[in-house]
Amino acid sequence: MRTIGHFVGGQPLSKTVRTSDVYDPNTGTVQAIVELGDAALVDEAVCNAAAAQIGWAATNPQRRARVLFEFKRLLERDMDSLAYLLSSEHGKVIADAKGDIQRGLEVVEFACGIPHLLKGEYTQGAGPGIDVYSMRQPLGVVAGITPFNFPAMIPMWMFAPALACGNAFILKPSERDPSVPVRLAELLIEAGLPAGVLNVVQGDKTVVDAILDHPAIRAVSFVGSSDIAQYVYAKGAQNGKRMQCMGGAKNHGIVLPDADLDQAVNDIMGAAYGSAGERCMALPVVVPVGDKTADALRDRLLASIDGLRVGISTDAEAQYGPVVSAAHKARIESYIQMGVDEGAELVRDGRGFALQGHESGYFLGPTLFDRVTPDMKSYQDEIFGPVLQMVRADSFEAALDLPSRHAYGNGVAIFTRNGDYARQFADRVDVGMVGINVPIPVPVAYHSFGGWKRSGFGDLNQYGTDGVRFYTKVKTVTQRWPASVAGGAVAPDQSFVIPTMN
Repeated sequence: MRTIGHFVGGQPLSKTVRTSDVYDPNTGTVQAIVELGDAALVDEAVCNAAAAQIGWAATNPQRRARVLFEFKRLLERDMDSLAYLLSSEHGKVIADAKGDIQRGLEVVEFACGIPHLLKGEYTQGAGPGIDVYSMRQPLGVVAGITPFNFPAMIPMWMFAPALACGNAFILKPSERDPSVPVRLAELLIEAGLPAGVLNVVQGDKTVVDAILDHPAIRAVSFVGSSDIAQYVYAKGAQNGKRMQCMGGAKNHGIVLPDADLDQAVNDIMGAAYGSAGERCMALPVVVPVGDKTADALRDRLLASIDGLRVGISTDAEAQYGPVVSAAHKARIESYIQMGVDEGAELVRDGRGFALQGHESGYFLGPTLFDRVTPDMKSYQDEIFGPVLQMVRADSFEAALDLPSRHAYGNGVAIFTRNGDYARQFADRVDVGMVGINVPIPVPVAYHSFGGWKRSGFGDLNQYGTDGVRFYTKVKTVTQRWPASVAGGAVAPDQSFVIPTMN
């Protein structure tokens, strides 16, 4: 059986402290075991990173960018094999796995522009003979803790800007689908990254806590559930680290009466059921305004759901595949039952779905609820599965209020032809990322990704210019050179008051 180990000091490392099974979600069988690290292994990785970071930081930004350019080329070369490996452990279909890699690759492309992004500011003559300038310098050793649902994209969201800025990086990926992060580390070495600059330590909470406690790690980026994000943020901040923690979501799609319903349904179907709903930017709640809109939307959704194809991850015709684990499947099913018990109308029930020849796989059919209300726990919690809930609203204001009052604030979308309503909605909604006739408003790589409320902990977002700010510290220099006259230097007057520009 295949064993997935760590990657430390520029090479694979096998250290069996404990192990965990890695499943094939299509069949429910164990396909590999992953070694789980401990605090000693984290320390070994940090020592390698700290030693390598000094030379990497001293490498000029243009040469660091060249490594990332080559890494991008290698990602494109190996796209098919990476996508197959990713889907075999996660369960998302191959096309979606390629999208996972591509969105990470786009952040790598952004980070290739690091020579421009690291430029500081300069003021000549800020005072009499005084110039002021600033520079951005790397933090040193930083770390990233990434979730199972995007095993390629989210690691690249983190390490691409971190490496470009001159840091060394410790990556702790999900133990559910650990192979792709190791392969990314191997490709970085092939691209010319010095050994030790990026290290991968497999593990669970033991490794997470070791990262948060290690005094040499200066910053930690995290993506996962909100409860764990809050724990990681608090523990890391208490230890004096710069923290950036993205949590869960309950994204809403508002459908106004004037919306193009056919387009809205196409968008909502992909956003709600794509990747089996295992996305923090999925759209699990749809809010039609008015019963006429709701009834028409429901009819169109049902027609689309009935034609939706669920299949194994290598099925080119499948819209989505299995969920990641048996435990996660059981959790989703419990939320479906919760919705029934709370009085929501179960229009389509995805439980009991079985794929011929893959009856032990972790498959769920698409589920649709109608007449869900905000007081229901199944509405308040993140389900993270192929479950779409319809919450009817009687007005624009009522629809606007739902995502604004929700505990999560990651993303939201509005479907309308009315520019005034769209502009009001974007301005007033209490959510971090807004789509106008765009169902999954994940910003492009040169903007930044981040939610509000329980969807984000910390002051800086992922990637984009916020990523550069997160992985650097600003040093500001105020300089004056002694003035010279024919007889030699002029002695300055003594002053005992605070300097001002007067």
